[in-house]
Amino acid sequence: MIIKQLKRIILFPVLGLGIMAITGSQPPVNMGQDDRPNILWIVSEDNSPFLGCYGDEFATTPNLDKLASEGILYTNAFANAPVCAPTRSTIISGMYASSLGTEHMRSTYPIPPEIKFFPRYLREAGYYCTNNAKEDYNMPKPEGVWDESSRKAHYKNREKGQPFFSIFNIGASHESSIHRRIEKTRHDPLKVFLPPYHPDTPDIRHDWAQYYDKIEAMDSIVGQFLEKLEKDGLAENTIVFYYSDHGGVLPRSKRFLYDSGTRVPFIIRFPKKYQHLAPGKPGTKTGRVISFVDLAPTILSLAGIKIPDHMQGDSFSGKQQSEPGPYAFLFRGRMDERYDMMRAVRDKQFKYIRNYMPHRIYAQHLDYLWKAAATRSWEEAYKDGKCNATQRIFWETKPTEELYNIAVDPFEVNNLAKNPEYKETLDRMQLALKNHTLEIHDIGFIPEGEFMSRFEGTTAYTAVRKPGFLLERIIETAEIASEKSKDFIPELMNRLKDKDSAVRYWAATGFVILGERIDPAVGILSNCLKDPSAEVRIAAAEALCVMGETEKGLPQFISELQNKNTKVSLHAINVLQCLGEQARPALEELTQLRENNKDNYIQLAAGYAIESLTKIEQ
Repeated sequence: MIIKQLKRIILFPVLGLGIMAITGSQPPVNMGQDDRPNILWIVSEDNSPFLGCYGDEFATTPNLDKLASEGILYTNAFANAPVCAPTRSTIISGMYASSLGTEHMRSTYPIPPEIKFFPRYLREAGYYCTNNAKEDYNMPKPEGVWDESSRKAHYKNREKGQPFFSIFNIGASHESSIHRRIEKTRHDPLKVFLPPYHPDTPDIRHDWAQYYDKIEAMDSIVGQFLEKLEKDGLAENTIVFYYSDHGGVLPRSKRFLYDSGTRVPFIIRFPKKYQHLAPGKPGTKTGRVISFVDLAPTILSLAGIKIPDHMQGDSFSGKQQSEPGPYAFLFRGRMDERYDMMRAVRDKQFKYIRNYMPHRIYAQHLDYLWKAAATRSWEEAYKDGKCNATQRIFWETKPTEELYNIAVDPFEVNNLAKNPEYKETLDRMQLALKNHTLEIHDIGFIPEGEFMSRFEGTTAYTAVRKPGFLLERIIETAEIASEKSKDFIPELMNRLKDKDSAVRYWAATGFVILGERIDPAVGILSNCLKDPSAEVRIAAAEALCVMGETEKGLPQFISELQNKNTKVSLHAINVLQCLGEQARPALEELTQLRENNKDNYIQLAAGYAIESLTKIEQ
């Protein structure tokens, strides 16, 4: 079997790909009506643990520091995705967005109707459920999720004596908070501690200082919610959660799988009445590894509702509390107008990242990210040759694998993946991640441009669980392709003729990643330009351009720009952007596409490609 012949690439045992059980509404678990706690979520946006209670002496966060002194602080809490919509998809369902097919930013792919958003279970059990006000679930919202979801939604509107579950979202620390410069900041830019990957520029220092101001403002709003709870006489009956929806927001945090993008502050306060549900005493810290896929089962556990079998997380408090697991699993797909694919696993000490598109630089231009002066300043410093080796990495292509010892390298700048002293750790983390991808049926290995054709009339979640779906072979091919090893050229050529289009896509991408001319592959890649799958055609065309066969590859991109599938067109623009000077003949078609296509991401990607190609012409 080929899987056993590919060195250390595929280490996982073959797991069954049968359809997971999906349960309906759940009965209460040993909890009477009068015993049910109120549950309040206070959720901030886009901030890492820049809080005094986490040891940050530069932060001004008295309210959250007090909450931590009264509750339990989690030191190893992680968002499964480093950006809001896939994260919220994971939270609301209790399932990895990469398992549901909802990992790509601002996508609206459907999920099976049997999978309910978790507040529905609470409502069926008698809870009054409100959300104020951000949803952003990255998939269609079914009926019956909330009693109220608006800027006016509030637990005060419930029936007398009715338990509530309420979310309040705070946008003060959102990424947009540094897009408009505030000249005079309360935090001194000169006293900012810069991570080693950031060059020391005035704009970077200023954005850091302004961001700490926004953290302070967020903390003040948290204090107002807690004060309101006290005044309403509800504090002694309410379990309070505070967390951020992911890390951020300075460049190399949000959207990336480093701790700066995924590690979050997380505090739970249990009143005396519900201490029996708490995993620890007030004022304590726990190093238990938790992630957002665990939130839904935890809330159901606290409310005394049986956790549905299809949920993929573990409860970390309440009567259905699970034994602690060693890992948090992280994922990244398309971010707005840019395609990339990363997967990661984190335990208490180490982080392992697998880059499935190592030929793309980390810092692909993304319109929203470039609105921050810090991003533009860092890019300018890089182009001017003012960055050191650590600071240059962000602007260059990626290694296939990254391994970091967080205990001694919290900023993840010393990659240990090729260090023989860490081989045992590398193998262990590889195995954990690869087992996970099959266990959850990771849909991200299917190129997004095929979602409409492959999953028409069903859902991605359902389709990949049907007998005969070749997900294991697809993942295996992605592993081979991203290795960037000439040893696999014969196998990649063989898989260019595979019956599954996603296998062919990854095989063609493997030649792109190799980044050099492979003469025996030119003919078969040329034949792939006629492939039924547009994603295969694009990957083959890019491989041909990389091999110097621009006259064969470039016309394919120009053709795919007009594809009715907007994700195919977006993929074509992404590749043209990377081709640089080779793409200049496509300038006219890109201009027409930007003017005629109403898709925002296509307009943004095409606009930047036009700007870049115009500069090349000049």
